[in-house]
Amino acid sequence: MFFRQLATKEATLSYLFGCGSCHVAVVVDPVLGDEEWFLTEAKKQDVKITHVIDTHVHADHYSGGRALAEKCGGLYCLHESNASRVQFPFEPLRDKQHIVVGNVVVEVMHTPGHTPDSISLVVTDKRRADAPWFVLTGDTMFVGAIGRPDLAGKEREMASELYDSIHQRILTLPPEVELYAGHCAGSVCGAGISGKPGSTLGFEKRWNPLLNMEREAFIEALTKEIPPKPAQMEQWLTFNLGAA
Repeated sequence: MFFRQLATKEATLSYLFGCGSCHVAVVVDPVLGDEEWFLTEAKKQDVKITHVIDTHVHADHYSGGRALAEKCGGLYCLHESNASRVQFPFEPLRDKQHIVVGNVVVEVMHTPGHTPDSISLVVTDKRRADAPWFVLTGDTMFVGAIGRPDLAGKEREMASELYDSIHQRILTLPPEVELYAGHCAGSVCGAGISGKPGSTLGFEKRWNPLLNMEREAFIEALTKEIPPKPAQMEQWLTFNLGAA
């Protein structure tokens, strides 16, 4: 398996990974304007991008997902709950669905809380092991931080959903599983995000204080330190929903 991480606009982290021997790949959370980078890297690896996945409808940057999918001929994918929201066709992803990309298997994990449609992607390289190697958590969970819960306008309710998504889903994975999120330090999508672009679930569980709180304490702490909403949020969201 090969793996590429791209640090780009708005402190966003995007991903390209896949199976070189079978010549297929997946892109996750590309930013508009970065399409040529992904196409160039895919050409270097001699792979075809079969799936372009956004972990949720972003409200903090312009997504390049649809543009890249059109250029590479891959499927543009979102969680199925967006069927009545977005104004364009997409490939719906459901919880526990498996996307097979050569020797790489991507399991879709619905992890609402940052947004209702948020998903995490659990990735396994079958040539190495049957156990998962890493999880892409989007804006649900960051290195050193948790995603903001207020974008849907229901801070406490969404914070409670985040608690469940983290404890009932993500943290049930083995502690050695690597964590790669949708942002690093500088993003407004969470308070206290680390500048380190990756971690492990075990390290985060040990050192992220929010992960060791009971539900009510977690909700209080998460809703107390919400960064201001970005000035362009409505503009970004309108574009990413296809309404622009």
